[in-house]
Formats: sequence, C-alpha cells, structure tokens
Amino acid sequence: MHGTIENAAKLDALRARANSLPLDQFDPGDPELFRTDTFWSYFDRLRREDPVHYCKDSMFGPYWSVTRYNDIMEIETNHSVFSSASSLGGITIRDIDPDLRRESFISMDPPRHAAQRKTVAPMFTPTHLDNLALNIRKRSAECLDNLPRGEVFDWVDRVSIELTTQMLAVLFDFPWEDRRKLTRWSDIATTIPGPDGLVATEDERQAELAECAGYFARLWKERVEQPPKSDLLSMMAHGAATRDMDAKNFLGNLVLLIVGGNDTTRNTMSGSLLALSQHPEQYRKLRENPALLDSFVPEVIRWQTPLAHMRRTALSDFEFRGKQIKKGDKVVMWYVSGNRDEEAIEKPYEFIIDRARPRTHLSFGFGIHRCVGLRLAELQLKIIWEEILRRFDHIEVVGEPKRVYSSFVKGLEELPVKIAA
Repeated sequence: MHGTIENAAKLDALRARANSLPLDQFDPGDPELFRTDTFWSYFDRLRREDPVHYCKDSMFGPYWSVTRYNDIMEIETNHSVFSSASSLGGITIRDIDPDLRRESFISMDPPRHAAQRKTVAPMFTPTHLDNLALNIRKRSAECLDNLPRGEVFDWVDRVSIELTTQMLAVLFDFPWEDRRKLTRWSDIATTIPGPDGLVATEDERQAELAECAGYFARLWKERVEQPPKSDLLSMMAHGAATRDMDAKNFLGNLVLLIVGGNDTTRNTMSGSLLALSQHPEQYRKLRENPALLDSFVPEVIRWQTPLAHMRRTALSDFEFRGKQIKKGDKVVMWYVSGNRDEEAIEKPYEFIIDRARPRTHLSFGFGIHRCVGLRLAELQLKIIWEEILRRFDHIEVVGEPKRVYSSFVKGLEELPVKIAA
C-alpha cells in the first residue's frame, strides 16, 4: 500500500511540474512523460500559451512542437515546405543515422509517394475488407472463447497482440507458426535502445531488423516466382512502383506495414477496454445498445491516439504563427494534443461513445499520408467488440496498465484483467 501511495505522489509531482516549469524548458517529447501518462498538462499549456513551441535541447535534439488541431492539418498538407522524406529524417522525432535510414512510402514526398502507396491500396478496398471480415470474426471468436475465466490474465498479450498478429500474418500470407516474429519486429522497429528497452544498443536493434529483412527476402523470392496473389507481399513483388525497390526501401515499406498493422490496432484494442473500465457509464451504455459501436470505434481511436506524433522537416525558412522555422528544422505534429484541442473538438477530455462527430480526430493523420489501412483498423475493432458483447457482460481491469516508453507509439505493454467465472 505504501508503494502505491508513494507512486501516486510521484505522478502528482510530475503533473504539477508542467504548470511550474518555464516554457523554454518544456520537452514534451520526453518518453518518460508517456510511460507515466503525465504528458497531458504539458500539451494543455502549450495549446494555451505557446502552440508552436521550440525545444532547444532534448534527447532527440532541438525540435518544434505543433499542438493545435488546425495548425497540425496546415503543416500536414503543406508538402512544399514540410517534408516527410527519410533522407531528411523521416516521420518520427528520433533521428536515425543517415546510413541506417530506410525509405517507405510514408516517408516520401509527392509524387513518388503516391505510386508506392497505390500498390498496396487494393488490400483495403470495400470488397477485400468484406472478405477479411469473415476471417477476423472467426479468429476473434476463437481467441475470446479460449480466454481463462475467474483468473487474472494480460489482455495485451492474450487478445490485442494475438489478434493483430494473426491479421498481419493473413495480410502478408506469412508462415503461421512464426507469426509472433511480426510482433517482435514491430516492437524492435519503434523501440528506444537502452538498459530498460527491448534491446540494449542500436547495433542489436539493427541486427534484428536485418533478420526481418532476410526472412522477408526469402518470401519475396517465392512471390516473384508465383503468379500474383492478393497478399501485401505479392502486391509489392508484382507492382510496377515496388518490384524493383532497393534493400532499404524494401525493409522500410515492410516495417511501415508491420508497425501500421500491428502497433496502432493493438494499442487501440487495449485502450478501448481501459477506456471503458475508466468510464463505467459508457461501458453500460454500450452493453445496453451495441449499435453504438459505429461511433464508439472512432471515439476510442481518438481517445487512445495510438501514434502520438508525426514529424516533418522544413525544406526552407518559413514563418508559421509568428514563429521563424528555419530550413532543416524538425517539426513535430502532436496528434495526441490535437485530439484534445477544445477549439476543434467539443469536450475533448470526455470519453463519449455516442459523440455526434466522432471522426473529428487526427489519429490516422490527414491528407495524402492518411493511414492507408484505417478502414481495416476500424473493422477489426468493431468486430472484436461485437464478439465481446455477445459473450461477456463485463471484463474487469484489475490493475494499472504498463505503458510503452515512447513518445511515438502511445501504447500499453500490459493490462491485467479478469472475466468472471
């Protein structure tokens, strides 16, 4: 008990610090703020007092923070000034050694971006999604029917990771027995090396990504030698814009599709149960009226915001909201802040599953880089909750979640739950 009180006092002190710290000392990208879930007050204050903020010193170097909803959309759509290119740093706050940067279609600017994106877009057409829905429902039902009753288990591992990894294996037509490798590679792609991380050093991280590239290279060779099929790997192997990718572009697109299909859906799947646990009146409302799933799904995607930010790099000097952004400056668009912007979203700090305009959110990005698989993510979340509501009156969260040490992936590593016997 003493440890719990001590921990609560520590968290209160971290939150209070956001209100006492001078703005020029703000570093909202500190991953520790996200691990402890204490970043909210920093962004609230930035939206009010300094919505385009410069941090001159951080573990990721200097960077600008854009924190208001409409400002984020303006940066996101101004490709002539703000670049996604991997050669300039790509899409995350963390800079990668130039020799290790890998291009993917999300880290390309127009017009090259569109051709590679178009190659995988057929996976997410309505007809294809209808076919995938049958698979998702079958696997969701099997997963839920095998959950233990009357004992504590980790929802993240048993449900969120398992179902999203199964879906990834289907999308890639990946060897089923090795599907958890996809989870590992997704985590490795976004982890920050260190004593408490998944790997201790960047060299270890690169070695595991090389293993990912080698495994997929073997599958790629098989697809090239086969007639075109409807999995993502075959689409790229036979697509005019992707069949001749170099090794870095190949791995870059693989990592993009793995992380996009894994981290985002998995963390929203975990976050949805946590949100309902924290808002029992909304959970009751959903049980009484499952038709509310159509608005619940986008609301929980806003609420969780599974990727906290995207980054751009300035191609030229540019004045924005009275601030002088210099050529080469790193500009971070904080989706997690835009999704709590009172000027764009009514009652943004309330979780409202029957919200009138639930799709007013930035969790999927905006403009040409908007998430290509967003409809699949929504479909997975809707189906799993349809199946949950058919089976269980209540799933109880019985402990504190363990959150990811990252200011990019906003996720849960563990969520202890119990289903009544």
